[in-house]
Amino acid sequence: GQEKLSCNPRKENGSHVVLCELGNPMKAGAQITVDMELSVSGLEDMGDAITFQLQLQSKSSPSSTNTSVTVTVPVEAEAAMELQGNSLPATTVLPLDWHGVEGSRRLEDHGVKVEHVYQGPSTVGGVTLRLAVPPHLGDHVLLYLLELGTEGGLSCADPPGLNPEQV
Repeated sequence: GQEKLSCNPRKENGSHVVLCELGNPMKAGAQITVDMELSVSGLEDMGDAITFQLQLQSKSSPSSTNTSVTVTVPVEAEAAMELQGNSLPATTVLPLDWHGVEGSRRLEDHGVKVEHVYQGPSTVGGVTLRLAVPPHLGDHVLLYLLELGTEGGLSCADPPGLNPEQV
């Protein structure tokens, strides 16, 4: 049958030890299976794995062989992050008969400037954001990607097709 174990954490020789009593008395030749779920904090600097040493000891037979096994568990980080964005101005309407001036290097000849601003947490590192912006709608230019700017120590790679007419 299944039963919960009574486990007690403590420190021993500079290590964290969790002592669980499996049965008292335990019959000779008994076989048991133990599933443990551990919650471990402070793994930021542990690397890619954490190692546990598991040891089985008998109180009644101190001279018996104590079995020890090492278990290595991979550490995987997962985080949820929220990103907020705005477009300035929020709405832009061009007349149906408006046409850009081909070959012009003036910004106003290519349409109305719309700035997209995205904000996220400032303490996150090693994050990749891929933003898909449709530059065309059918045969018409929808958004002309002019420039990409960042603040706060971020680094970004310019997307292909950024400012192709050097406006």
